[in-house]
This record gives sequence, structure tokens and C-alpha cells, in this order.
Amino acid sequence: MGELPGIVITGVSGRMGRMLTELVTASDKARLVAGVERAGHPWIGRDLGECLGGAANGVPVTDDPVEAFAKAQAVLDFTSPAATVGFAALAAQARAVHVIGTTGLEPTDLEKISAAARHAVIVRAGNMSLGVNLLVRLTQKIAAALDEDWDVEVVEAHHRMKVDAPSGTALMLGRAAAEGRGVALDEAKVSGRDGITGARARGTIGFSAIRGGDIVGEHDVIFAADGERVILRHVATDRAIFARGALRAALWGQGKKPGEYDMMDVLGL
Repeated sequence: MGELPGIVITGVSGRMGRMLTELVTASDKARLVAGVERAGHPWIGRDLGECLGGAANGVPVTDDPVEAFAKAQAVLDFTSPAATVGFAALAAQARAVHVIGTTGLEPTDLEKISAAARHAVIVRAGNMSLGVNLLVRLTQKIAAALDEDWDVEVVEAHHRMKVDAPSGTALMLGRAAAEGRGVALDEAKVSGRDGITGARARGTIGFSAIRGGDIVGEHDVIFAADGERVILRHVATDRAIFARGALRAALWGQGKKPGEYDMMDVLGL
């Protein structure tokens, strides 16, 4: 059997970075080769195991992604839009699978990521969990079965530290509803109602965001008509589901043709 795929984790000191480190370190299907942090971070140049309060594990923390990616077969990236765009180009140069869990990406960011995907595998998803991706597929199917007499509302809740809204997962769900109806989400989307808004326009897809405490992630898709409602719900209680999905995507991407993929591809949905 050949050597296990080498994994680099970006933003390794963050909440998801730490969780990914724990998961990959314990995995018998991959090996952790480096952690990447921003220049000037106090972990730079140190052993990752010691940074995390444990024994040395021989994995360096570096601010040089070029060097780190050169010895990797996959990069797990839950950072910021600006960082992710830069990592996409570098991962493509290294021909490493780039798994992107970063949210808040703008259209110009996505264009640059698409350009990088011409040279390497990129798996990008607003949410890496199996349950959420099943919810996305169900949302699409129900939206296709119901006409515009049914209002669609996506309600999401996350911890107080989340910086973007609607969440990447909420947008995935809204996009699935729009695809089911055969419309563009940008044309149907309504966010942040406040004041005298007037009656709801027929066919719109609404978004509501809640931020507070340590909520990991809760998403409801509400289909509401006169006299009845259909409610789809997913509740995440452990961020490990996102880490497991990211590692699964990194392993799935080995040997695939360059291009953009999502968790539907990884999960065969």
C-alpha cells in the first residue's frame, strides 16, 4: 500500500483548525504534514502538538503555504475569503485537493476559485455534513413539487461569533429551493426585513438569521401555504460533523479530474 495522503490544515489555531487537527491525527486514512497560520502568529516555527498542549508530533506550523502545500495531497481550509482565494491558487499549483469550508465568498472570489479549479480538484460547500446535504436535496425536491402559493423561508441560527449572514448553509438551502422552482436565487431572495415592508411578494425566498451563545448550527426550511406548513429541519450539536465531512472530501478527491465539486458529489447524492 502506498503512503497515506498528506494533509495540510490552514488556520490551524482556530476552532475548526484544532478540530481538523485532532481528526486527521487520529485517522488511519491520512497523515497530517503541516499547519498553516498567518505571518506573525505566535505558533509559527513551533511543533503543532506542543502548540495544542500535548506531546510533540513532528508537525510544523508555518506561515509559508507554498512550502507546506508542496508536500501535501490535500488542503483543508476553513479560513477567510481573502485567505481562501490565495490558498486556491497555491493549492492548484501544488496539484493538491483543496477542500473549502470558508463561507462569505463573493462572486469575484468564486471566479478566482473557478480559475484555480482548472488545474486541480476543489471541493467547496457551505456545509460539509451528510445531514445538511440530504436536507438540501429534500428542499430542492419539495420546492419542485409545490407551486408559488407556498412561501419559502429559510431560518438559521449560529453562535455569536459568526461574521456572515445568511450562513453558507442557508444560502445552499435557498439556492436549492430556487433551483427546484426553476428561478435564480438572486431574483427571489429577500433578507433582513425591518420596518413597514408591505405584504410578502409571491414567489420570494426569505432568509432570517439568529446569532447568539454557542449555537453550532440550526437550519429550518419552511414551506408555508394557507392552512398548512411543511418544515424541514437540521440541528448540528457538534462541529466534528463538519471536520469529518471535510476529511471525507479530501480523500474522495484523490485521483479525480481537476474541477469544482461539492458535497453532493462526494456523498453520491
